Amino acid sequence: MADTVRLSAREALAAVTDPGTFTELPAPDGTYAPDGPLSWDGYDAARARATARTGEAESVVCGTASVGGTRAVLVSFEFGFLGGSLGERTGDRIEAAYTFARAHRLPVVPLVATGGSRMQEGMRALVQLQRVARQSALTREAGLAQVAVLRDPTTGGGWATLGAGADVILALESAQVGFAGSRVRPADADPAAYSARGQFAAGAVDAVVRHDDLAGTLAGWLRLLTCPSDDPAPVPYALGRGDLPATGRDAVRRARAGERPRADAYLDAYFTSRVTVGGDRCGGTDDGVLCGFGESARDGRTVAYAAQLGTATRPAGYRTAARLVRLAGRLGVPVLTLVDTPGAANDAEAERSGAGAAIADLFTALAASPVPVTTLVVGEGGSGGALALAAPENTWATPDSYFSVIAPELAAAILKRDPDETDATADQLHLRPQDLVELGVVRGIAGTAP
Repeated sequence: MADTVRLSAREALAAVTDPGTFTELPAPDGTYAPDGPLSWDGYDAARARATARTGEAESVVCGTASVGGTRAVLVSFEFGFLGGSLGERTGDRIEAAYTFARAHRLPVVPLVATGGSRMQEGMRALVQLQRVARQSALTREAGLAQVAVLRDPTTGGGWATLGAGADVILALESAQVGFAGSRVRPADADPAAYSARGQFAAGAVDAVVRHDDLAGTLAGWLRLLTCPSDDPAPVPYALGRGDLPATGRDAVRRARAGERPRADAYLDAYFTSRVTVGGDRCGGTDDGVLCGFGESARDGRTVAYAAQLGTATRPAGYRTAARLVRLAGRLGVPVLTLVDTPGAANDAEAERSGAGAAIADLFTALAASPVPVTTLVVGEGGSGGALALAAPENTWATPDSYFSVIAPELAAAILKRDPDETDATADQLHLRPQDLVELGVVRGIAGTAP
């Protein structure tokens, strides 16, 4: 693990904001009764020592600043103030910051470093999590992005609200991340599960970032997430052959050919820069699905993307794609999907992981999307596992692709045909790109770049 980098709240702000742009928001009025709501003996003295040590009156510093030229509201935790714990006055400040963000249409960046709720305030501290969650929900409903940065440590309610509840989660590579703090975990717990990389592997974090790269990474995310557009994403140019397949079997062979351009090549050609949304937030990832946001090479607009890479798509892949589609919808960003899969994964583990529910959820997300979705079939279009990623009434195909209700080999087997009838079955399925246009299933065939 990399060496732990622990910065104060103001050092963290200085590390990510443009010089001279930070303006602190005024702290809301509010005082504690002697020793707080529980009359906890010594609480006033502990807060006084924390202030003397850190120079802060509370565990968060809130304000506005530019991050790579994008103005945002930032909430930076001071771990040196009672472990960055959340109390009532912490809740006051966070609520005021989120309210300001909505009033001024600004994204919110929590720079989290906390041990959890403040025990000296008991349940009055714990219910601040509900208060914070409501502010996050209202900000999400307002269509404003929330990008969390997980510092060391990020545990307890701070992780379960401002951290895990953000639209995009960036974690410093040295950060401890987990709901359970270091002193309350089981003695035999695997420490890797409570790390930034462990949470990334479990699909709970979008990216693990080096401290030196954080400012640039955060600036890139904010730039992409604050550029809404009403126009559909343009159809990508076809990167492979321009001629159409003569037969159904020819279409299948071309789509399965190892040399045929894959979705990652299409993304590289389509975007000048892009970032990745990682994981389904339910403990799963799928390396066969790429999701994220990028800057279009054609007009510089932000476009969200979800792309299959040619493998059987697992439930986590469908859930990640649905998460991406919903996030793009909230932010007003058009979506591009690239279809290329022999079908949904159908092994026992996929079934136990909720394959049917995950596919249904993606169908629903696309059907209900408030932003335009553009789809290009770049390879195999294998049944419902491929259709789940396809835009209703705005799907296109490349000459190197096919789309079918079922693979021709499986169709022949179900119909109890001899294996040598597979080619004829492929023709009967009318799965070639030109067949799909004639059937009205796709709008057209993508051309090559001019």
